[in-house]
Amino acid sequence: MQYANLGNTGLNVSRFCLGTMTFGLQTDEENAQAILNVADEAGVNFLDTADVYPLGGDLGTVGRTEEILGRWLQGKRQRFVVASKCVGRTGNSAWDRGASRKHILQAIDASLTRLGTDYVDLYQLHSDDPSTPFDETIDALDTVVQSGKARYIGVSNFLAYRLARALGRADLRRRTRFVSVQPRYSLLFREIERELLPLALEEGLGVIPYNPLAGGFLSGKHRFGGDPTPGTRFTLGNAGPRYQQRYWNEQAFAKVEALRGAVADSGLPLIGAAIAWVLANPAITAPIIGASRPEQLADTLPAVDLRLDDAIKQKLDALTVEFRRGDSAR
Repeated sequence: MQYANLGNTGLNVSRFCLGTMTFGLQTDEENAQAILNVADEAGVNFLDTADVYPLGGDLGTVGRTEEILGRWLQGKRQRFVVASKCVGRTGNSAWDRGASRKHILQAIDASLTRLGTDYVDLYQLHSDDPSTPFDETIDALDTVVQSGKARYIGVSNFLAYRLARALGRADLRRRTRFVSVQPRYSLLFREIERELLPLALEEGLGVIPYNPLAGGFLSGKHRFGGDPTPGTRFTLGNAGPRYQQRYWNEQAFAKVEALRGAVADSGLPLIGAAIAWVLANPAITAPIIGASRPEQLADTLPAVDLRLDDAIKQKLDALTVEFRRGDSAR
């Protein structure tokens, strides 16, 4: 395993972050613990979760993933960088969602209880909440950090201009600054290269991209013309329609076949090449890799040491340039 500092901080994390959002619905606790053990043995020290997980669940499953992770962490918490998130709906009350002070301060306490720890290393806004003023959100997160319940704060799913504004408000008000951003990024979704990644480099933010394999779509195991494979993210509860909308279309299937052909001559597996391509971007700190079964990590973990030669990198760039969107001259 390789390691790097998270943005401009002194926090040293593994170049892969293990995502846990399958734990508790798609993946039972026994397999979740096996996945965590495999990642631990490989040197992964960076774990990502959220209060609303597992993916595809409802209010009846909220918090289940954090509970599973918390039980596994007992006795070894100090060896890991633990990241969680808030903002998603966690209850029926009007304030059980969003980035208000009330919700953030309730959410961090609930997450810490489920995780069985006194603090998280990184506490992130799971998404933007335009209905709450930035100053209120920033003040609440500053309180979380000053109280010792989180060491650092970050965001996920933010547009570049909104993140830039949040950074500016925090700097102006001398509050705790965001140190990381967690966006969606893969060969099939490159929009963040235009504005978000340059902002991250300029501001010294760590970038922890999720879906580097497009929810498993870049594994190449799916086939167009049939129904989505049962037991995958494309059929998982309320998340299934979202993943189908993102990737289950003729263009994406054709692109996967083209990508498979582009790497075949070099002997590279598409999974490894797709993850290595994400890692090759200088803005990227640690892609989030996930699994529903422990054996799946055997395909992803070796990619941390895989280096794409210039010819392959340029070929992958050219094949997926349309997924940057908006680059053409007007």
